[in-house]
Amino acid sequence: MAETIHGETIMPLDSNWLREHPLPEPGVHADKNARGRVFIVGGCARVPGGLLLTAEAALRAGAGKVQVATAASIALALGIAMPEIAVFPCEEDADGEIAALPAGIETQIARCDAVVAGPAMSQGAGACGAVDRLLADDGQGGLILDAGALMNLSFRATEVAHRPIPAVLTPHIGEMAALLQCDPADIEADRPAAVRQAAERYGAVVTLKGSTSLVADRDGALFAYAGGGVGLATGGSGDVLAGIVAGLVARGAPPLDAALWAVWLHGEAGRRCAVEIGPLGFLARELLGHVPGLMKTI
Repeated sequence: MAETIHGETIMPLDSNWLREHPLPEPGVHADKNARGRVFIVGGCARVPGGLLLTAEAALRAGAGKVQVATAASIALALGIAMPEIAVFPCEEDADGEIAALPAGIETQIARCDAVVAGPAMSQGAGACGAVDRLLADDGQGGLILDAGALMNLSFRATEVAHRPIPAVLTPHIGEMAALLQCDPADIEADRPAAVRQAAERYGAVVTLKGSTSLVADRDGALFAYAGGGVGLATGGSGDVLAGIVAGLVARGAPPLDAALWAVWLHGEAGRRCAVEIGPLGFLARELLGHVPGLMKTI
């Protein structure tokens, strides 16, 4: 049942909702392209493995093909560590951050069903440049913006809002403050109002991560998921969530459905890790193996 918090009507994200909104299933003869293609822009020399979490999460969520663009100094290592993905090395700056996307990369991106920007990136010029390049296309594919791609997005709110297919934004509390250009304490004072405001401003599906994750869309829907536990507050956890969203969008799930399913899968994977390993101390990469099994439980 819906509940009202700070005057906001919030629907619970539970198995009943999931059963009423099943994920699209590929045909029995579908090849890897038909299962969905994901392109990821992110990573840096300081967090060289972070992008692997996003890439594997997209595959675990059912996407058939994943390509990544990342800093040149780490590109080869990423490709060897995960032979299932294709890697495009990018020019990088003195800090090991992406300085520019390769010329002609738009051709590869245009062939993909979902694009993720920001995982394991800082808020530097590279993240801004990548977002600008992605927003310049016709917006026909899914777009997921996370981490470094969110920190200066307030200057691009109009472009994001004008996308025909809503983007999915996945901020934590600090990134939400940047999106709304306010103090984090203002977000904490009324989280439901903040996530709904962000969804309206950016014309997007917005997931505010936390002990209770909130998801809102630009049409006014607002959902809450309180599972998962404090163990999910660990490095790389958000990279996993962004990848799950991308994989589901690539499979054909609408942005709101993909965000809600991803929040539930991520949280329930955390719940299973808490039981099997302990409530604290499990790693973000240990969430990944639970995702395929959880999808078939509903």
